[in-house]
Amino acid sequence: MTNIYHPLRSLREGHWFKLICGASFQHLPAVRNLTLAFTLAGADCIDVAADPAIITVAQAAMQMASQIATSADGYSGRPAGLPWLMVSLNDGEDPHFRKAEFDPGLCPADCSRPCEMICPAQAIVFDRPNGHSGVLSDRCYGCGRCLPICPVQQITTRSFMVDPASLAPLVLQGVDALEIHTQVGRWTEFRQLWQAITPWTAHLKLIAISCPDGEGLIDYLWSLYDLITPLPCTLLWQTDGRPMSGDIGDGATRATVKLGQKVLAAGLPGYVQLAGGTNSHTVEKLRTLGLLHQRPGVLAQQPGEDSPSIAGIAYGSYARVLLSPILEKLEALSISHLEAVPELLQEAIDRAASLVSQLKSSVRYYDPVPFR
Repeated sequence: MTNIYHPLRSLREGHWFKLICGASFQHLPAVRNLTLAFTLAGADCIDVAADPAIITVAQAAMQMASQIATSADGYSGRPAGLPWLMVSLNDGEDPHFRKAEFDPGLCPADCSRPCEMICPAQAIVFDRPNGHSGVLSDRCYGCGRCLPICPVQQITTRSFMVDPASLAPLVLQGVDALEIHTQVGRWTEFRQLWQAITPWTAHLKLIAISCPDGEGLIDYLWSLYDLITPLPCTLLWQTDGRPMSGDIGDGATRATVKLGQKVLAAGLPGYVQLAGGTNSHTVEKLRTLGLLHQRPGVLAQQPGEDSPSIAGIAYGSYARVLLSPILEKLEALSISHLEAVPELLQEAIDRAASLVSQLKSSVRYYDPVPFR
């Protein structure tokens, strides 16, 4: 394979694609197979939980993708360069770092179980053959949709902080990028976290800062920029418009596009990438607004110029739901490795590529993998 591709190049040219597996999503088979499919489809970055076991399976999936691409006859899709592997830390309470929980013994016998029906991760189950009922913690990624729908309001959440000391072994394990989740008004907490992880930033290729909208957002982001610079690596601002909502409907992407416009207008140094509510309509909206300048071989305009553009898009819940029918089939077959069923692997790649190609079609980095 010819190495014609690099994640940094994708950022510069405006077609960066990131898969968000989830900061609290720890279902090993799903993370592995999502990583495999989206690596083969051309993703630039895979964002996973800061968990050594998760990192190990994601790396194994990337290596398997490389083997598949090398051995496939006539393969002309995913180049030799692998996606960057990213983990996330938080400087305080954040919806991405929580799990739902409840006592199924307190559920009314005649409850219609709307929580089970609404959960996009199928993390809430009742009366499994093994006797388990309640929340499957490894599958829950904290979207919170079950909270308001419970008839007896007994579902709560358990939040957690990722220990910054855990970053060191993860970097040594091969993590390429770090994302820090913060919110307006947490400058002191951010500074404490930054001081703890600064010794390891020289080993990273990218630092991303993810922040939802709020009063005083731009001033807050500038204060963070002043704190962290100079940086030894690339800087990316993630505009978290409507967290974990991309699979809800067409309108979910509006918040992140609006927030992206706001951050672009501020002229912050670094690249701007959308997240939170991203789905199959996001690219179309960006193009309509003239915010996506995909030009092969030409650098995207940088913030501060007359016409700044979005450098890329991260897809989380929408991307995972897109492949969930295939993952369910694998689970029903009691098979953990997607490549063990070639027809399902091809379907997974096709589904992943249907999303990736919206962003990368103009640069021709994707061609279908010929497993048929």
